Amino acid sequence: MTKGSDDKPAGSNDDDKPAAAANRDAANWAKTVSRLKVSQVPEGAMNLNVDGRQLTSPIQGFGKMWQKTYEVRLPGERVAPTELIATWRQHFGEFWPPGNYFYAPLTGIEPGDVALLNMRMPGGSKLSTGVMVLYADEESFTLMTPQGHMFAGWITFSAAQHDGATVVQTQVLMRASDPIFELAMMMGGHGQEDRFWGRTLGNLAAHFGHPGAAVDTKVVCVDKRRQWSRWRNVWHSSAIRSTIYLLDAPVRGARDLAHRQRAGKGRPSSVDR
Repeated sequence: MTKGSDDKPAGSNDDDKPAAAANRDAANWAKTVSRLKVSQVPEGAMNLNVDGRQLTSPIQGFGKMWQKTYEVRLPGERVAPTELIATWRQHFGEFWPPGNYFYAPLTGIEPGDVALLNMRMPGGSKLSTGVMVLYADEESFTLMTPQGHMFAGWITFSAAQHDGATVVQTQVLMRASDPIFELAMMMGGHGQEDRFWGRTLGNLAAHFGHPGAAVDTKVVCVDKRRQWSRWRNVWHSSAIRSTIYLLDAPVRGARDLAHRQRAGKGRPSSVDR
C-alpha cells in the first residue's frame, strides 16, 4: 500500500505514485502539479469539476479500499503488447460502452495530460469529471482522479507477453470519494463498474479480431475501513455539481438570451449612424 500526505496534493511526490511503476523512467511520469488545468475543451464536452481541482490518491478517499483487476488474453501472434498499448492510447474512449465519453487532448494520452469525462449515470443523468495521465510508456499508462470524482485512486492499463499470449489488464485501486458515492457503490455501483471495464476490454479484444474473448475479473477489498474524517469530500462531489449544473440550464439559457437582447438594444441603428 502506498503512502500519502495530507499536506501535499496527490501526484506531488514519489509517495503518491503506484509502486508497480516506481522504478520506471522518470520522463514517463507527469510533472508535479498542485491543481489541474484544462487547456482544451473539445466541442460537445461538458467541462465541470476539473479545473482547479487537486488530484486524489486512495489515501484521500472515504470508502473501503478496493483493488479490481480485469484481464483478457489475446493470441500473441495477433497483436504485440506495444502495438496494443499504442492503439489503446490513441483511441482510448472509442472502446468505452456507448453513452460515455473520454475527451483527450489533441496530443492523446501523454504524461501530464488532463482529459474530460462525461459519463452516463443510472437514470439517464450525466456526470462531468476528468482524469490526469500520471504515467505512460510503451506497455502501460496510468490515470489518476481529481477531487469530486466517483472514486479517489489510480487506474492502470497494461499489456504483457505471457505463455505465448498478450495479456491485457485494467487494474483499479480506489476508494469511493465521499459517503454518497460509497452508498452508490454499495447499491450497484461496483457491478456497474465491473461491467464497464469488462465491456471495454471486450471491445478492445474485438478490435484485434478476437470477439467474445472472456474477461476475468478479480476483486479484493484491501482495507475494510471507511475514513470518516473524509466525509467533507462530498463538497466536491461531481455528481451533485453536475446535477445542479444541468438543472440550472434553463435559467442560464434565459439569462443569456436576455443579455443578448439587451446588448442588441444598445447598438446604434443604421439611421443613427
